Amino acid sequence: MKFPLRTVALCAVVWASGAAFAQTVVKDAWIRGTVAQQSSTGLFAQITSAQGGKLVAVSSPVAGIVEIHEMAMDGDVMKMRHLGAGLELPPGKVVELKPGSYHVMMMDLKQPLKAGDMVPVTLVVEGAGGKRESLEIHVPVKALGVSPMMEHKH
Repeated sequence: MKFPLRTVALCAVVWASGAAFAQTVVKDAWIRGTVAQQSSTGLFAQITSAQGGKLVAVSSPVAGIVEIHEMAMDGDVMKMRHLGAGLELPPGKVVELKPGSYHVMMMDLKQPLKAGDMVPVTLVVEGAGGKRESLEIHVPVKALGVSPMMEHKH
């Protein structure tokens, strides 16, 4: 099947412009599974923003409250704190959300999350000039007690 050159050129422009708007990429996202009475869990991923920016908001229909958090040592005590101003995403650098570090807390869960579930999540990244980009992703739930490294096979 042959397409007119004009159609091929138009498709290439549309595809390229769509790629140009995708400033932020989320890879290897996962959510830790929960047990019946558990009301919170964590979301982990690798986020790269080509132009740089700030992760300013996260939401999901499975949780009443979704916040960006950091775990850090305060003297001899590990403390978790809400990053109300968001999480900086340096240009072209991978920012890793992982257990014991930066992560997304999903609280007031509306149901238990079991391994194999796919959870819709929206991330909002604010770039230069206050322009916001929303990323709609579907994140797999991993079994409670399993980390991605444990699933990695050699």
